[in-house]
Amino acid sequence: MLFSRFKTHLPTPEEALKGRPERDFTVPDRHTVLGNPLLGPYPAGLEIADFGLGCFWGAERKFWQTDGVWTTLVGYQGGHTPHPTYEEVCSGHTGHTEAVRVVYDPAVVPYTALLKLFWESHDPTQGFRQGNDVGTQYRSAVYTHSAAQQQAAESSRDAYRAVLHNSGYGDITTEILPADATRPFYPAEDYHQQYLDKNPAGYCTIGGTGVSCPVGVAEADG
Repeated sequence: MLFSRFKTHLPTPEEALKGRPERDFTVPDRHTVLGNPLLGPYPAGLEIADFGLGCFWGAERKFWQTDGVWTTLVGYQGGHTPHPTYEEVCSGHTGHTEAVRVVYDPAVVPYTALLKLFWESHDPTQGFRQGNDVGTQYRSAVYTHSAAQQQAAESSRDAYRAVLHNSGYGDITTEILPADATRPFYPAEDYHQQYLDKNPAGYCTIGGTGVSCPVGVAEADG
């Protein structure tokens, strides 16, 4: 019953697992598709974006297939437990969501284009679930790395909310918060990195609402 409760209830810091001072597993050096380092250092001029949109296996593939993306890696973000494991995150006792870190060249692919891909690749109205995957680790999230990203994410959410409502969907439940020291990104285990490249027929639930996100509408209206 305790496990069931934390499927749809975010733990407080006091309720969360204590974690560990450092991760107890290794992360691969390079991306299996793009060939670039996963953990950096990243070349000057590149930027970082973090997204949660359900199971991170299929979500990561969406981003690595995008022109201008230099590397991607999956991990855990938005929770309380330091250096969690996959099993701990899936228990619901860490507060993290499954996230994709996207390192990209803004001269090739602007952040607004990544937001459009994010919104259209999942259903951001489902709360603590994505399709048949139920749990707080599947919640929709954007963790921003600058004031400009925060503003763009909020503007795109507001624009998309309107068209989703017009298409019969409920309100967007996506959390949009700074990727600051209180929300660090913890890389996931090696077997999760580029999972669908290693397992092309593997599990993938990524699928959007079919409603196009009007990127740029909020900016134009302002």
